Amino acid sequence: MSTEPRFDTKIAVLLREDLEPWQRLNVTAFLVSGLGSQVPEVIGDPYEDADGVSYLPMFRQPVLVFEGGKETLKAAHARALARALPRAVFTADLFTTGNDRDNRAAVRAVPTAELDLVGLAVYGPRNGVDKLLKGARMHP
Repeated sequence: MSTEPRFDTKIAVLLREDLEPWQRLNVTAFLVSGLGSQVPEVIGDPYEDADGVSYLPMFRQPVLVFEGGKETLKAAHARALARALPRAVFTADLFTTGNDRDNRAAVRAVPTAELDLVGLAVYGPRNGVDKLLKGARMHP
């Protein structure tokens, strides 16, 4: 019988509450890919089934998804910057682009305080991420 470990860290995604279902899924997938690519300690070991077929490694801990209004997202972003937590952002402009180069250009064109955030992913100490998410609620 295995007991689930309690992690000292947290991976969290905060989505703007007015997104369509397909947008929520798309934004979440994009955001967590950023964390996985730059924070190696969040990735576990590769998987293998009983027949020896290998599968890619995934996060070693749960990804918690939250939602909130535009102001909640803006405040969480400011807290993430102040705490220098690893983060990924998704802005409304990215729904109109079709490739990574244009995505980066769309974010680069807007000052930090004016980003139209629809999603934010963060990783860090559990208590720091909890404070960052003040005002957000678990995604239904």
